[in-house]
Amino acid sequence: MYAVVSDREDDEIRTRNRMSSTAAVVVLVTWPEDADVREFARALVEARVAACVSALPPMDSWFRWDGAIDQGRERQLLIKTRMGRVDELRRTVRDLHPYDTPEFLVLPVSAGDERYLSWIAAAVEPAASPTPEP
Repeated sequence: MYAVVSDREDDEIRTRNRMSSTAAVVVLVTWPEDADVREFARALVEARVAACVSALPPMDSWFRWDGAIDQGRERQLLIKTRMGRVDELRRTVRDLHPYDTPEFLVLPVSAGDERYLSWIAAAVEPAASPTPEP
């Protein structure tokens, strides 16, 4: 069973099953309908914490917040990355997201096309630092 738990003050993501850092994952994040999803998605891809961000059409969401049932218009984002980039993705989402407590659910990918999975891994590989001159 895959479980995400918070065990540190800075809320770094940890898994109970020691999922490989190179394993592909899909992260669910909701985004307010009236906020700029294009800028947010582009920032995640530019930071190399996401290979791809797919924004689904606006939807209605109902939830309990501050003791009351609330409703809002949101978009569901499907963020493709690898497990080794999830902590940095979470920090970036927290920094850029307008919600105090944004949705952040990590779903394992059990199988997929090898070429697509390789593309995800390459797309989120941190950029190499320039080699210092001797």
